[in-house]
Amino acid sequence: MNSPDRNAVRQEVPVDEHGKPIINTVAAVAIAPSGVGAELSEYVAEAVEVIRESGLPNETNAMFTNIEGNLDDVLKAVRDATVKLAEQGYRTGVTLKLDIRPGFSGQISEKQQLVDEILTKR
Repeated sequence: MNSPDRNAVRQEVPVDEHGKPIINTVAAVAIAPSGVGAELSEYVAEAVEVIRESGLPNETNAMFTNIEGNLDDVLKAVRDATVKLAEQGYRTGVTLKLDIRPGFSGQISEKQQLVDEILTKR
């Protein structure tokens, strides 16, 4: 497969060794319980720990944890992190945004680099 064209509307979709499409996804997810007080960091840390244990590339910032991988793997990590809080009996809110871009990988860092390059040229 050729390198993906950032400006193309459609990309060739890579497949794994079983012929299953590899649907690369970058997710921004925030998972937190309701009704536990003003400080959520301890609970958020429990969810982030599950995401980090998934082995998928991830990074946590002030508002979200970004995760990258095949769509099924990303959704499983989000589900498992959500269940970590929900199984303790907490009402749990999940904010999730997905950027699904077949043919691309490494976007968790490449997107930021691309924006920095554009800004540097200005």
